[in-house]
Amino acid sequence: MNEEELRALRILLKASTSVENVVKKDMSSYGLNATEFTVLELLYSKGKQPIQKIGQQVLLASSSITYVVTRLEEKTLILRKTDENDRRVTFCELSDKGRSLMEDIFPKHAEKISEIFEPCSKDEVIELQKTLKKVGYKAAELLE
Repeated sequence: MNEEELRALRILLKASTSVENVVKKDMSSYGLNATEFTVLELLYSKGKQPIQKIGQQVLLASSSITYVVTRLEEKTLILRKTDENDRRVTFCELSDKGRSLMEDIFPKHAEKISEIFEPCSKDEVIELQKTLKKVGYKAAELLE
């Protein structure tokens, strides 16, 4: 490993931690933890989803997703509905309160994300995406 790669790794990890902390702080300002916000955002952007698919998309074990869904249901932000054709499948969707909340907070959250990338030009953001994908794919490959 050369010195520049080690330096790049330190910068990547520090930047990742800082970005994660800003995003989590923003999410918590709405009374939600990161997982709850991610589930609400998925339902807001994609509509009704089977619970199993939600877990796969937000990378949570089935026991964890059940807990998160229950918490969001207790907050009356989502509704569970059993599939009429297959009673083994349960769907989740935003309640009216959940949709109203996301319509209010998602634009603010998107603004916070834009603020993080403010120092970068559009071309720099695109280049960052490409670079991070390369590094991420290689790291995933090394885990196989």
